[in-house]
Amino acid sequence: MRHFGHIAPAVRKRLFYREPGEFTHDSPARLLSAALGATLYSPATRPRLADDVVKQGGRGVVSMVLCLEDSINDADVTAGEENLVRQFADLAAGPDADLPLLFIRVRVPEQIPDLARRLGPAVRLLSGFVLPKFTPERGLPFLEALTTAEAETGHRLFAMPVLESPELLYRESRVETLEGIFRAVDKYRDRVLALRLGVTDFCSSYGLRRGPDITAYDIQVVASVISDVVNMLGRADGTGFTVTGPVWEYFRVQERMFKPLLRQSPFHEVQAVALREKLIEHAMDGLLREISLDRANGLLGKTVIHPSHVLPVHALSVVSHEEYSDAQDILRPERDGGGVLRSAYTNKMNEVKPHRAWAERTLLRAEVFGVANEDIGFVELLAAGLAD
Repeated sequence: MRHFGHIAPAVRKRLFYREPGEFTHDSPARLLSAALGATLYSPATRPRLADDVVKQGGRGVVSMVLCLEDSINDADVTAGEENLVRQFADLAAGPDADLPLLFIRVRVPEQIPDLARRLGPAVRLLSGFVLPKFTPERGLPFLEALTTAEAETGHRLFAMPVLESPELLYRESRVETLEGIFRAVDKYRDRVLALRLGVTDFCSSYGLRRGPDITAYDIQVVASVISDVVNMLGRADGTGFTVTGPVWEYFRVQERMFKPLLRQSPFHEVQAVALREKLIEHAMDGLLREISLDRANGLLGKTVIHPSHVLPVHALSVVSHEEYSDAQDILRPERDGGGVLRSAYTNKMNEVKPHRAWAERTLLRAEVFGVANEDIGFVELLAAGLAD
């Protein structure tokens, strides 16, 4: 599979200076963690789930979570498990296709080995499990269950813990909780693909809900948690993990309080005014703003609950030609000793040692999302994806 693989080759050639690279379910964890992109959640009870997975994979989705937790009623868990087993069997029996990376969000640790066994040979289609409300005490049994399931099936399985518990939110317990989470995930580092932020649960603890004009970073109690999670769990010194961005809840807005967040000029320049109006109508301007802030704050990828959110996440994950040029200059072997140089775009200073970690992350993102041509911006990427 590859990002933007659903777009015609001739269009990709026009858009990309370096096209997104291919990856598989068996690719190294470091590559897969960067490639997750927009991870689309779907209730495990959907009767045509296998068809949905194939359809979304054909539309550019590369990672999905099939949810047995908050997205379904407590009374439907057993039915959801049975449906998952049937749907995986259907996927395994169908024609070979570039299926997304598939994860199951469970409720309790015991579900992990149980479901892995019940999936039978179809477990080969499963990339791992999403672990809810992860804390040091609650999280370790999930990780131990994952290890058991992997040993029993002989199939590599990854974990994606969700950081959403009140202990992490509350100031008096946050540092101790983060330290405990780090010890837990560090012990199973080779199986923790990414850490996911459960911002909806954070807001719930204070009776809050952000509107379509408000990003997670505008809610200070939430922004402070994101900051501390990145500070302690997302470091670039080799100890950190990929941390993904919070879910965006909206896909259509009836009434707005504030002006749209999208400038008009980038859309006028490429004759895409109608695209701007469509994005605003569907609350995508707030989403685009939050994705930009995710990346600025060290997050990569995002949880999404609607297929229309996938393309904006992927379009804003593409590395610009300018970023790629700077990263390559910084990482040239002759720069190993450090120093300062003017960027090839002559608009900034590249300081080799402080910018090295950024450059390494940028080239990893370029490997999976590609590098845009010099004259291509996010508007052209969005327009091409929507037109396909």
